Amino acid sequence: MSSKTERNDRKTGKKTSFGGRSGAPRERGWTPNPPPKGGSDSAPRGRAPKVDADNWLWGRHPVVAALANPARKGMGRLLVTEDRAAEIDRDRLAPNGHRAEIIDGQALAKMLPAGAVHQGMAFKVQPLEGVAIEDVAEPAEGVIVMLDQLTDPQNVGAIFRSALAFGAKAIVVQDRHSPALAGALAKAAAGATERLPCVRATNLSRALEKLSDLGWQAVGLDGSAELTLEQALDSRPTVLVMGSEGDGIRRLVAEHCDVLAKIPMPGGFESLNVSNAAAVALYEAARAQGRAGTHS
Repeated sequence: MSSKTERNDRKTGKKTSFGGRSGAPRERGWTPNPPPKGGSDSAPRGRAPKVDADNWLWGRHPVVAALANPARKGMGRLLVTEDRAAEIDRDRLAPNGHRAEIIDGQALAKMLPAGAVHQGMAFKVQPLEGVAIEDVAEPAEGVIVMLDQLTDPQNVGAIFRSALAFGAKAIVVQDRHSPALAGALAKAAAGATERLPCVRATNLSRALEKLSDLGWQAVGLDGSAELTLEQALDSRPTVLVMGSEGDGIRRLVAEHCDVLAKIPMPGGFESLNVSNAAAVALYEAARAQGRAGTHS
């Protein structure tokens, strides 16, 4: 399975999830496409204005990854402390021409959501467009992760990080029920959102139908399933479908899975955080893919 030190993607220019390819040249890096959330510009009297976290990246790993993404060229406002500015210059961490504005750490913290651990770096950027499903599904090989209405930014960010670590090709989410790939999510992902393609599909059931047509099998995680992940996974191109912690995979999405499987828990405590469950599933899927190479 190939490493994800670089990604080759492009802007689709389309809002639909299965749009055709454009003739735009590919570049390393990918372009996340969360729409900015609207809202009133006025803050309650006596309170500080609410910060729109969807347009901010903060923390060293997310910001450095964004600076290295060619899709970010010519975009954004880079705010850093003096020592971080020296680091960026010394280590050439801004290869796409971003110029840093030096700011005091406390002043920077006031520009970000409360509790944001910025580590002396923040990057104010506009959302970027993402990828079409065909871009990640062809050729049909490896593992794709699909998230069915996961809304917690920390969990989604952790899943991005695990997916990149275990060599997944992409993440597929539902467009209207997914957090923006910025803010706390990007911080939890530690830069993975800049390097792992994300498809924002209008309808996950139709996305699974499209993936099936392209040669992918869908394995849904369900704690009540009869089969274990080890039994369900094999060397075929696989979509791992994860549901929300409360409701699991929705019925229509589950019906479009080829098989449902569970993570066996002999310890008797049958509850895993969804991001932990995703890491276990990705490990098992990577093992199954590796077995294919061993027997070929």
